[in-house]
Amino acid sequence: MIALSDQSLSCMDSLAKLRSKVNRKRWRLAFAAIFSSRAFYKPKPSLEINQSSLTRLVKDKDLAYLQKLGGVRAVVSALETDLEHGICEAKADDISRRQEIFGVNTYRRLPAKSFFSFLRKALIHSIVFADIVAIVLSLVFDMKKYGAKQGWYEGGSIIGAMFLVIIVSTISNYRQSRQLDQLSQISNNIQVKVVRKRKHQQISIFDVVVGDIIFLNTGDQVPADGLFVSGHSLQIDESCMTGESHHVDINHKNPFLLSGTKVADGYARFVVTSVGMNTTWGEMMSSRIQDHGCETPLQERINKLTSLIGRISLVIAFLVHLVLLLWFFTGHTKDDDGKTEFEGGKTTVEDVFNGVREAFVAAISIVFVTIPEGLALAVALVLAYSMKRMMADQAMVRKLSACETIGSATTICTDKTGTLTRREMKVAEFWLGQESIEEKRFASIGPNVLELIHQAAGLNTAGSAYRPSSGSEVEFSGSPIEKAILSWAVLESKMDMEDLQRNSKLLHVEAFNSEKKRSGILLKKKGDNTIHVHWKGAPEFITAMCSHYYDPLGNVNALDDSKREEFDLRVQAMCASSLHCVAFAHKQVSDHESAEGNAKLTDKNLTLLGLVGLKNPCRLEVCKAVQDCQTAGIRVKMITADNVFTAKAIATDCGILKFNQDMDTKEMYSGVVVEGVEFRNYTPEERMEKVENICVMARSSPLDKLLMVHCLKQKGHIVAVTGDGADDAPALLEADIGLAMGIGGTEIAKESSDIVILDDNFATVVNVLKWGRCVYQNIQKFIQFQLTVNLAALVINLVAAVSTGEVPLTAVKLVWINLIMDTLGALALATEEPTKALMEKGHVGRKEPLISIIMWRNLMAQVLYQILVILILQFRGKAIFDVSKKVKDTLIFNTFVLCQVFNEFNARKLEKKNVFVGMHKNKLFLSIIGVSIILQFVMIEFLDKFTDTNRLSWGLWGACIGIALGSWPIGFLVKFIPVPDKPLFQN
Repeated sequence: MIALSDQSLSCMDSLAKLRSKVNRKRWRLAFAAIFSSRAFYKPKPSLEINQSSLTRLVKDKDLAYLQKLGGVRAVVSALETDLEHGICEAKADDISRRQEIFGVNTYRRLPAKSFFSFLRKALIHSIVFADIVAIVLSLVFDMKKYGAKQGWYEGGSIIGAMFLVIIVSTISNYRQSRQLDQLSQISNNIQVKVVRKRKHQQISIFDVVVGDIIFLNTGDQVPADGLFVSGHSLQIDESCMTGESHHVDINHKNPFLLSGTKVADGYARFVVTSVGMNTTWGEMMSSRIQDHGCETPLQERINKLTSLIGRISLVIAFLVHLVLLLWFFTGHTKDDDGKTEFEGGKTTVEDVFNGVREAFVAAISIVFVTIPEGLALAVALVLAYSMKRMMADQAMVRKLSACETIGSATTICTDKTGTLTRREMKVAEFWLGQESIEEKRFASIGPNVLELIHQAAGLNTAGSAYRPSSGSEVEFSGSPIEKAILSWAVLESKMDMEDLQRNSKLLHVEAFNSEKKRSGILLKKKGDNTIHVHWKGAPEFITAMCSHYYDPLGNVNALDDSKREEFDLRVQAMCASSLHCVAFAHKQVSDHESAEGNAKLTDKNLTLLGLVGLKNPCRLEVCKAVQDCQTAGIRVKMITADNVFTAKAIATDCGILKFNQDMDTKEMYSGVVVEGVEFRNYTPEERMEKVENICVMARSSPLDKLLMVHCLKQKGHIVAVTGDGADDAPALLEADIGLAMGIGGTEIAKESSDIVILDDNFATVVNVLKWGRCVYQNIQKFIQFQLTVNLAALVINLVAAVSTGEVPLTAVKLVWINLIMDTLGALALATEEPTKALMEKGHVGRKEPLISIIMWRNLMAQVLYQILVILILQFRGKAIFDVSKKVKDTLIFNTFVLCQVFNEFNARKLEKKNVFVGMHKNKLFLSIIGVSIILQFVMIEFLDKFTDTNRLSWGLWGACIGIALGSWPIGFLVKFIPVPDKPLFQN
C-alpha cells in the first residue's frame, strides 16, 4: 500500500511538472501575442471631437450641427481649452500632441523650381545651339587635321568656357529664386496674438494649434479656421474665398471664421478648430504655384536692348561670314605655314569645308561676344544683392519691381504716428473741466467722476491691460494711443482693469471710425444695473456732442459758448505743443433709451468727461532723413488724422515745414497746410492746381490720402506712400510704391504693399530710396562697361575681317573675354553700395533712356581708344615689337582683356572724375580685379595651347599693362567734355 502510494505520488509529481511546463509555455505564448498586438493598436486620442467633424462644421458653416454638438462652449470644452486663459494643460508636450492629432498650421506648396530647371532653360538658348554647332564643326575638323591629341583644344576650350557661363548664370537665377522663396516665407510668417496658460503672448502663425484662443483686431488676417467666442462689431472680408465684396458680420448667430480672410472692422476672440491643410485656405494655397518668373520693368527694358543688339549683331556676323568666305575663295587667306589656303582645283574638299567652318566659327564668335547676355545676369545680381542689403537695413521687399521703382520716386506721402514720430506715447496732460490734473491729484477727483474716467479708459478701448499670474508688471497691448491711455489709467489713476470688466457688461460697441474719428460703447453696471454711454475721440467731434461738462468734484456744468471756446483754445494750445488730444464724453441713459442690442449709440446732450494730451515726440533721425529727401528733390508730404495744430507742430519739428512758414489761420488755407475735408471739397481743377504745394494734410481720412495719391500720379509724380491701417490698403495699392509698417501695420496693409518697413522708421524709407537709386545706377555702370567690350570687339573683328580676311579675336578668345566680363565684371559692379552723392542728384524718370548721354560719352571714348590701340597692334604690332604673328595675336588678346579689367575702375563712377573714391570699402571689387588678372596670367602663361597663344616676356607684359592703363587718363579727361541735357537715343 505504501509502495503504491509512493508510486502514485511519483506519477502525480511527474504530471504536475508536465502541466507546469505546458502552462508556462502557454503563458509565454499568450504574453508574446499580447505584447506583439500592441503594434497594431492605436490609442484613441484624448480629445473627443475628431478633425473631420470640426473641418466640416466650419467649412459648411453648419449652425445646426454646432448646436447639436452643444454650442461653442461644448466645442471649447471638448478641445480641452479655456475661453479666458487658453490652453492651460500642464503637460509639456500638449502643443506637440495637438499638432500630432490635428496637424500643423502650414500648407503644402508646389515645389519650387529646381536647379536643373534653370539649367535646362539656360541650355535651350539659341546662342547655345549656335555654339554647339560651332563646337561640333571645330572638333570634327581639328581632330581630323591635328589628331585627337591636339585637335580638341579649340572645341574643348569653347565647351569649357560656355559651360562656366551657363553654370554661373544658372546659379545666379537659382539663388535669386530661392531668395524670393525665403522672403515669401518671412512675409507669410505673421505674428498672432494668443492667450496660453493664462498669459497673453504673440506667436508665429505656424505655431497656432487647434484649441488656441486667438485675438483679432481690425486689419488682422484670420490665421486658422475657428468659432467666434466673444467680440464686438466684427466684420470679415471673405472676398479672397468667395469673391463677394461685401463684408460678413460675425457674431453668435454666425460664428464661423475662415482662415485667410481679413478683419475689416471690430475685434474679437475665437477658438481655433482647424489648421493648415484641414482648412479651405490650406487647400487653396497648396494648389497655388510659386512662380517668381515675372520680369521687372527694368528687366523688360534690358531684354529689349539685348534683343535689339542681338539682331544687329546677327546682321554684322552674316556680313563678316560673307567677307571671310570671299577672302578665302579669292585666295587671300594663308594657313599657319604661310601657304594660300584656297587654290582653285588644287584645294581638297576637306580644306574647303575647313575654311567655311573657320568663317562660320568666327561669325558665331562675333554674335556670342556682341550680344550683351551679361546684362540679364547683372540685373539679377544687382536685384538679389540689393534685396539682401535692404533686408539688413530693416526693409523687406515683397515685390521685386519695387527695388527699381523706389529709386525714381518724386514724392513721399507719409503718416505721422510711428513713422515720423516714435511708436511710443505718454499722457502728458489731463484736463478735467477747467483744471489740469496732475498725477498726485487724482485723490482730489470725485469718486463718481473717477469711476466714469476708468470706464471710459478701460472699457471703451480696443487695447488690453493684463497682469501675468507671476505677478510681474502689467502688460499693455493695442495701438500706441490705446496703450498710452491704459498705462496712464492703470499706473497713475490706479484703475483695476479686471475688476472693471468683472462688474460691467458691454451691450454694444462702435469701433473707432476713421471718418468720424471716434469710438463708443454702451455698458451696464452689474451692481446697480445703470446703463452708460461712453464716447472717445477727436476733441472737435466729441465736444460737438456735449452740452455739459464735469468738474473735478463731479458737478455737472453747462457747456455754453464761452466755455466751449475756452475748451477749443485749450485744445489748440495743447496741439501747438505737439500733443495729440483725445476727449472723453459720457451719458447715463434709461433702459428704454438703450434697448440691449441697439445698433446706434446716442451722440447728443452728452457730458464732457475729460481731455488728455499725449506726447508723441519725433524720432531723432527723422529731421536728417527729411532733409536728405529734400536735397534729393523728393517732396515729403505728411498726411495725418491729427488736427491741424498738432500736424503743423510735428511737421515743423521734422523739417517738412520750414520755420519761415509760420502761418496764421489765413495763411494756413493758402495751400501749404490743409484739412482733409477742404482738400476733398476742392473742384478737380483746384485739386490738380494745389496738390503739389501741399506739405501737410490734417484731419484726413484714408480716402483723402487715396485722392491725393491719385492727383499726384495724374501730375506725373512717382509716388511712395506709407501706411499701417487696413483702410490704408487702397492708397498703398494705388501708389507706385506702397510702404507698409512692419511693427504697427495690419496684415491687410502689408499684403497691399510692395515693401515692408520692419522698424516703422522714416529714416529706413530714405535708406530704401538710396538703394533704389543704387540699383539703377549699378545696372547703368555695367551697361556702360558691357557695351564698351561689345562695341570694341565688334568693330575690331569687323575691320580686321574686311581688311585682312582674319579676325584677331578668335572664338576661344572671345568666349574667354565674355566669361570674364559677364560673370566677374557683373559681380564687381553689382555690389557697389549707395553713396551720399546719390541723394544729391535728381531722380531718374521712368521714361528716361537706359543709356544716358553721359554713358555714351564715357563708353565711346573707351571704345575708340581700344579700337585704335588694338588695330595698331593688328597692323603694325609685328614691326613695333619685332615679334611673330602668334606673339602679336597674343599681345592683342592680352591687351584687350587688360583694357576691360582696368576699365572696370572707370565704370565705378559715371560722372565723378576720381574713380578711386571709396574703392577701399569695396573689398569684393578689389578681389575680383585681382582674380581677373591672375586668371588672365594663367591663361597666357600656362594654358596657351587652349587659346592658341604664346607665352609673353616680362617686357611684353609691361607693354600690355601700360597700354591698358591708358584707359584711366582717357576716362579722366573725357569727363571734362560737357554733355547736352537731351539724350542721344530714347531706348
